[in-house]
Amino acid sequence: MAPTHDDDLLLPPSPDSELDALRDLVSSAFLNHDPALVQIRAGALFARLKALNRAANHATRAHKQATADARHEMDQTHLTLQNLLYEKRHLEREIEKCRRFASIHQDIPVHSLEEFTQLAPEEARTEEVLADEHQLMLNRLSFELSERQRLDQRRKELVKEKEALLKESRTKAATMDSVKAHIDGLLKSALEAQKKVNDLVQSNPLPPATNPSTPAPS
Repeated sequence: MAPTHDDDLLLPPSPDSELDALRDLVSSAFLNHDPALVQIRAGALFARLKALNRAANHATRAHKQATADARHEMDQTHLTLQNLLYEKRHLEREIEKCRRFASIHQDIPVHSLEEFTQLAPEEARTEEVLADEHQLMLNRLSFELSERQRLDQRRKELVKEKEALLKESRTKAATMDSVKAHIDGLLKSALEAQKKVNDLVQSNPLPPATNPSTPAPS
């Protein structure tokens, strides 16, 4: 069976028994033993100690790597938590801004609710709409906009009518001024003609009239 990652984290057995065996080999109890056998036994024990040392080093590196991986995962988790907390605070600030936001529609004079229910189109004031405060306000603002557009269009039409009447009035005033000037001219001409006639009569008086019953002088 292939070794797993968990196997790498297992600590090797303690080398105490091998060390005790080496101590026994150099003790007085083995002075009379065959040196070749003692050397073979010592070589085996040293090979076992080297194997245990390699296993210990491998386990140490595996533990260090596992610790680094766990620390990295913990750092990532902490960073994710910090990001979530930042996002939470940001959303809380935005929610508070929305709560404190004073919409401009609050300062716009609109038709009262009673006027709206009387004047607005039927589809804009159904029971469902009247029960929904948000939709009701949207419909009231929409109705207010359409009413103001209608009134503005009517105002423009009245302005056009006023301008047409003023133009007509100016035209008639110009015509009257022209007629008046013409009449004044005729009156002046008539006065001048009358003066000339009077002057002519005064410079050439008529002879006195004769009485038919008075005899003519001889």
